[in-house]
Amino acid sequence: MAKFELKLPKMGESVAEATITSWLKEVGDTIEADEAVLEIATDKVDSEVPSEVDGVLVEKLFEVDDVVQVGQTIAVIEIEGSATEAPAAPKQEVAEPKVEAPTKAVADVAQTVVAAKAVVETPVSSTEDRFYSPLVKNIAKKEGLSQAELDSILGTGKEGRVTKNDILAYLGNRGSEPEPQPVAQQEVTPEPVKTQSAPVTPKPEVKETPIEVSGGDEIIEMTRMGKLVAKHMVDSVQTSAHVQSFIEADVTNIWNWRNKHKNDFKKREGENLTFTPIFMEAVAKALRDYPMMNISVQGDKIIKKKHINLGMAAALGDGNLIVPVIKNADQLNLIGMAKQVNDLANRARMNQLKPDDIQGGTYTVTNVGTFGSIMGTPIINQPQVGILALGAIRKVPAVIETSEGDYIGIRYKMFMSHSYDHRVVNGALGGQFVKAVKDYLEAWDLDREI
Repeated sequence: MAKFELKLPKMGESVAEATITSWLKEVGDTIEADEAVLEIATDKVDSEVPSEVDGVLVEKLFEVDDVVQVGQTIAVIEIEGSATEAPAAPKQEVAEPKVEAPTKAVADVAQTVVAAKAVVETPVSSTEDRFYSPLVKNIAKKEGLSQAELDSILGTGKEGRVTKNDILAYLGNRGSEPEPQPVAQQEVTPEPVKTQSAPVTPKPEVKETPIEVSGGDEIIEMTRMGKLVAKHMVDSVQTSAHVQSFIEADVTNIWNWRNKHKNDFKKREGENLTFTPIFMEAVAKALRDYPMMNISVQGDKIIKKKHINLGMAAALGDGNLIVPVIKNADQLNLIGMAKQVNDLANRARMNQLKPDDIQGGTYTVTNVGTFGSIMGTPIINQPQVGILALGAIRKVPAVIETSEGDYIGIRYKMFMSHSYDHRVVNGALGGQFVKAVKDYLEAWDLDREI
């Protein structure tokens, strides 16, 4: 019988590790090809890891809650066929003759290997005072950096975090001064400790007001995703200077046009025609008009994004939110936009999104009107600089201006709330952008074909 190593698959750009949340198969269970063996969670989405072969699970190399790197073997499956372990034998035989002659050299090499192994086997990790991204931890592991070395690197990122450039710069200098390491450690170690203490801001959390729990109160543990969302929200508020602009749009033409076409669209395309793709199209056009809303901030630099990738906040069954991304939204026609919106929304509800589906967003839209709210003040989805909240569409009396005079009529109207990062987006740009969205919606052509 041969053995097959089940490895943690690549799950998208920038995803370097995952946490095992549950094993769906136990040792001794028979597994079919493409059958799920375990469930994993990244900081983005939850997913299953299927088997690539038919066989029997003979070994689990990790337990629930263990963090596994992409490419690591997580289980061993026994499959039909002859074992292919013969090539391993010659390697051991070849290694043996070399051991006998240069004893001192071998001893030195062995010592180095032991030291290197100790470094590799002690994986670096984030601490209470310092967070390391999966990319940084991956580079540290690959280059054999110890936790102490990583902690000594001066971070230039948000809240003193070590960025990819920081660790690469450190590695570049590290090779040029191998000898004076002990001295460097004595002089360098105090530096980062000082700089680390400044950006670390867990003080508000330490000052938490204790909550009295009475006998009838129910204590509910937050879900893993709930904890992540809470952290992202707090981080965003601490990072960006949030400011809001509000505007009301008359969407009567859109309301009437959709009612006229939605049944034909359903028959022809097999999809529902909702308001969301119409709104997304208007936002994509406005971002093309105002590209400085389609940016990110890194330190004191502004990164102007080439592509318009719209995040679409979607509610999950457990009450949490996830933001799948419509890539190159400005290149899609209305049919393409509707299909993308429906596909992402359906897969979000069924917990079938892939990590790539929720990465790369440059601007986000959230529909608070779904829950009856007429407006809201959404929190920016970092590292973006803006988010638009769409309120409920309401039938209201309004003044209608005509060439023959003004009169009162019934119109369908909607408030839009635009939150933006006042560090880089001033009130003029924030207001002009949301006004452009309003203008595109109000100029909707009732004779438009689909």
